[in-house]
Amino acid sequence: MTRPLRLAFPGALYHVTSCGNARASIYADDAERESFLALLTQVVQRYYWLCHTYCLMDNHYHLLIDTPEGNLSHGMRQVNGLYTQYYNRRHDQAGHVFQGRYKAIVVERDSYLLALCRYIVLNPIRAGMVRTAQEYYWSSYRATAGFCAGVAWLCTDWILAQFGGERAEAQLQYRHFVDEGVTAP
Repeated sequence: MTRPLRLAFPGALYHVTSCGNARASIYADDAERESFLALLTQVVQRYYWLCHTYCLMDNHYHLLIDTPEGNLSHGMRQVNGLYTQYYNRRHDQAGHVFQGRYKAIVVERDSYLLALCRYIVLNPIRAGMVRTAQEYYWSSYRATAGFCAGVAWLCTDWILAQFGGERAEAQLQYRHFVDEGVTAP
């Protein structure tokens, strides 16, 4: 049976996830997380993506990617393929690092988008890795909330614009919004 074609068009917004093969960890240490982000930096720049939110968990990752040129599959082939090569060289192994194809769900630009951004950065709390989103270094939360500069390619403007016109106030409101999600069902 053939795989269904992916829906791709210029300006599409995707929630992208990819899990480790057999749910195994895809990062052995922080150096591998740094390498993944460096690779993602190259891909975001090469394919002119806009990344609004990300979170690197132990055995999977989440990305919220806007593709102005409709080229998600080309970039994801680079992200997962080159990271697999790097990981296998580093661990002197061969084979799959990721379980099957990455998942990409087209997201509409409505109120669900904010809830999705919150869901992504709350993953480490729900997994019991940290108590607050601010404690987790490997997500976009700290940069969006104004706690650090973050990676240069992270696009925080759309998210923050949903919380007000002045950046500092919008960051404060964003923090409250994320905090409310911790106790939400």
